[in-house]
Amino acid sequence: MSFQAYLDIIETKTGLTPRQLVDQATERGFGPGTKAGPILEWLKNDYGLGRGHGMALVHVITKGPQISSKHVGSTGSHADATDMLWLDGAATNPNR
Repeated sequence: MSFQAYLDIIETKTGLTPRQLVDQATERGFGPGTKAGPILEWLKNDYGLGRGHGMALVHVITKGPQISSKHVGSTGSHADATDMLWLDGAATNPNR
């Protein structure tokens, strides 16, 4: 599954865009330097997200929306269209 697909599924499961979840994380004091454990616990307790989906958000919360270009332009289930993740909702993603 692509990185962006994880974020799109999180949006479907929670009803919140990734950007809204990042904003909530910031309000809770999570950001660069935060360990994954507290973020994963919050996402599990409040939204029922498992570790896989949670780790996608951990990356965005702690490192921002840019990902490695390793899978950009590749084929297969892990291919992403761009190295910049779209955080403002699947329906408005210009890379679709």
